[in-house]
Amino acid sequence: MAQPHCVVYHGHTPLQTDPDPAAALAQARSVGGMVWVDLSQPTREQVHELAAVFGLEPLGVASALRTHQRSKLDRYGEHLFVVVQPAQYDDAAETVECHEVDLFVGEDFFIAISPDGAIDWEKLRALLEELPDVLDRGPYGVLWGTFEYVTRGYRDVLDGIEHDIDEIEEQLFGDDEDVSYRIFALQREVIDLGHATAPLPDMLLRLQRLVENRLHIDDAPAFREVADRARYVDARVTSFRGTLDSALTVHSSLVEQRRNEAMQRMTETSLEQNDQVKKISSWAAIGFAPTLVAGIYGMNFRFMPELEWPWGYPFAIGLMAAVSAGLYVVFKKNDWL
Repeated sequence: MAQPHCVVYHGHTPLQTDPDPAAALAQARSVGGMVWVDLSQPTREQVHELAAVFGLEPLGVASALRTHQRSKLDRYGEHLFVVVQPAQYDDAAETVECHEVDLFVGEDFFIAISPDGAIDWEKLRALLEELPDVLDRGPYGVLWGTFEYVTRGYRDVLDGIEHDIDEIEEQLFGDDEDVSYRIFALQREVIDLGHATAPLPDMLLRLQRLVENRLHIDDAPAFREVADRARYVDARVTSFRGTLDSALTVHSSLVEQRRNEAMQRMTETSLEQNDQVKKISSWAAIGFAPTLVAGIYGMNFRFMPELEWPWGYPFAIGLMAAVSAGLYVVFKKNDWL
């Protein structure tokens, strides 16, 4: 079970901090600074203990205890509750893994709760400590740093998805019909990513206005810049969904076209076979007529018609030729030959 990690800042200077959240909060208030608390993989009891120390609203705490939430921004009393979803892309499996991070932001505290340790808070602290102007803004500066960190992280995810979409477009015109499963699976991952990114522009616009009111400034360019990036990310995710929808439609059309072409080839082959069968059957019938006459007169009975007639043999031969010629004319007229 991980324990909360606390750092007290006086302006942009980190102080030697008591590991106990209550003591850290008291220290921060005594020097007019802020306390930054991060907690990974917490238990319900740990979350409730933090809520009691920092006076967090029960609705916000209940939201933090619910997992699998989309990105959102809520205001409870004097503090904010923010959910962000940093993402990672597994290129081999072509899956997007979104992680939930719950943030509580007050006038003198910043609390980050990560159910699965999605953000390296030590790395983020080190980055922000190189930006003293940001830490001088207090908890809202840390909040900006968190959004900056998360939205920049989407770049690798978007590039990975775009690379796989390019592969799919090349694969579309091949003979692999299983590409539809790849398109559909990637489409689901893009939809999940959209759940994380779509709310961000509105969230950051609201934060920009809130910061302007809280800090009594006319403009908050840092939040505006992150909001612009969030809009860019959301636009790319939306374009990916449109591209994958089109790819799925094109692939369905190509598969249907190939099947129609295969059916046409089968039909043409069947017609050719029918023509061959008709020709064979016609010649068999033509050959059967003289065979029938010859077979009858070859039965060697003594009393058969025209055996003693001098013209019997020529008549039989003529009959054979006449019947065969007649069948040939009939079959030829019906286009069997």
